Amino acid sequence: QLQLVESGGDLVQPGGSLRLSCAASAFTLKNYAIGWFRQAPGKEREGVSCISSRGDITNYADSVQGRFTISRDNAKNVVYLQMNSLKPEDTAVYYCAARLFFRTTVQAMCANTGGMDSWGKGTLVTVSS
Repeated sequence: QLQLVESGGDLVQPGGSLRLSCAASAFTLKNYAIGWFRQAPGKEREGVSCISSRGDITNYADSVQGRFTISRDNAKNVVYLQMNSLKPEDTAVYYCAARLFFRTTVQAMCANTGGMDSWGKGTLVTVSS
C-alpha cells in the first residue's frame, strides 16, 4: 500500500521559514509526480506546488511563487517544500500526494486534487506572531 508521511510543520512567525518533508514507505517515489497541497480552515484544498518524477519540471501556485521551492531526492525517497517569507495566510494543513508520472503533468496535478494514487495525513503549519 502506498503510504506518504509529511513532517516539518510548526508554529512560525511571519517572515520565517520552514521546510516540509514528504517521505514514502513501502514504495519508491521515483515513478511518481509529487504535489504539495494545503487546506486552511473553512476552505477547499488547493495545490501549492508540484514536481515531476525526475524533478526537472515544477509548478507553483501564484500565491507562493518566489517564496516556496519544491525539490526531491529520489535516492532518499523524499520530497521537500522549502517555505520562506511565510505569511499568516499560509496557515494550513499541508498534504503531499503522489500520482504515477505517466498519468499527469505537474500543471494538471496541481490544478485538481482528484485522481491521486496516495495522500499523506498532513502536517500543520501555523504562521502567527
